[in-house]
Amino acid sequence: MITGIWHFSFTVSDLERSLDFYTGLLGMKLVHRQDQSSDYTRKLVGYPDADLRVALLGFERSPSSPSGHVLELIQYRSPVCPPHPAGTAYPNSAHLALVADDALREYQRLLAAGVQFRSEPVAITSGINRGGYTVYLLDPDGITLELVQPPPRANS
Repeated sequence: MITGIWHFSFTVSDLERSLDFYTGLLGMKLVHRQDQSSDYTRKLVGYPDADLRVALLGFERSPSSPSGHVLELIQYRSPVCPPHPAGTAYPNSAHLALVADDALREYQRLLAAGVQFRSEPVAITSGINRGGYTVYLLDPDGITLELVQPPPRANS
């Protein structure tokens, strides 16, 4: 039986640049770093010459997964492959949605810092999150992230 999420992972081209983005701009915290070039890692990823740099990230004010982190960033030193095309419509694409207490303010802050967005913030007008806001942005490698400001909830 599957019981939860351990973490989500992105492969990045420059781990230091990505750490600056995710910790400096998005406010995540670095939980752990490691290099991986073991037989176990090579078997797991399916590349006989795999040599990875890995960083594990979490949030200060949010419960983490059982692993103690929610996002894993991996830079392959070997093999080095070209990136997939950017965009969320490709069958092998994914995105990570992050919670923002004020998506409009975060949009302005990140825009001023030079972050690229796919749109301006959009009011959610239907569905379970009606009354909230959302916006897609890109990390330094063109990976799609989403900021979601949940709608106000009535006190139960």
